[in-house]
Amino acid sequence: MPTNPEQRKGVILACMAFFMWGLAPIYFKLLQHISAFEILMYRVVWSVLFIAIIVAVLQQWHKVQYIFKQPKLIAMLVLTAALLGFNWGLFIWAVNNDHMLDASLGYYINPLLNVLLGMLFLGEKLRKWQAFAVALALCGVLIQVISFGSFPVVALSLASSFAIYGLLRKKLPIESLPGLLLEALILLPVALVYWWLMVPTASSDFTANDWHTNALLISAGVITTLPLLCFIGAAKRLQYTTLGFFQYIGPSLMFILAVVFYGEVFSGERIVTFACIWSALAIFSYDSYRQSQKRKRENIPAPTKPV
Repeated sequence: MPTNPEQRKGVILACMAFFMWGLAPIYFKLLQHISAFEILMYRVVWSVLFIAIIVAVLQQWHKVQYIFKQPKLIAMLVLTAALLGFNWGLFIWAVNNDHMLDASLGYYINPLLNVLLGMLFLGEKLRKWQAFAVALALCGVLIQVISFGSFPVVALSLASSFAIYGLLRKKLPIESLPGLLLEALILLPVALVYWWLMVPTASSDFTANDWHTNALLISAGVITTLPLLCFIGAAKRLQYTTLGFFQYIGPSLMFILAVVFYGEVFSGERIVTFACIWSALAIFSYDSYRQSQKRKRENIPAPTKPV
């Protein structure tokens, strides 16, 4: 259990982020008649407007201006923006092309990648059972490759892009909101060029759309921004390995949606891979619980990273 107000706030933010992400496929399925890249364009455009309004209301423009004066920070934000744009676009494509189970698998793998990255780059210790959990997850992927001849490209691409994005944002001395606005602004020129150059489609002209489609497209800014802000806020307050504990709320909801509501086939190769990942997550969770109980008995504060 969290032992200080900042950690408790981080837990709440993490839960909010992953519940919203887990239910996000419902939104994108409603826009299935529109191409993934076009939806991505709208996500970027409306996210810029939505975040800019929040920044103005909270009077944080001075923080944005400060970052503009730091070329090294801007260069890093170009990298995080590219990772974010890739992750957004691939997720939309996966959901709207009946690969929601692959997206779910990717975000199941993501917490274990966080553990690995936390050890390699943040100096976080990898305990024995955590190492076993990571190895078991790797075995699940290898079994799928060797036995079934397929490589989970979508799953691993989503997992790795988001894990690296989260790691870089945690390391950057930039607050959540100003950083996210600048990332969206970096992606904006690409989105606008695509909007101007793309072949006209039924949805590219707002005046020709029905109100329902327009409302969904405009909502892309809110759908995109709110969970990401919660995630970045949680990443700043929680140890990266702890953050991984909450991250399978989202893929669990996606898995249920894919199998129960959208009829995706849970094939043999997926059963094996998912079984390994689920087992790894169960081991990781049990180890995390034991460690927190041990700290509680010994009255040792849980480690945290200052904001």
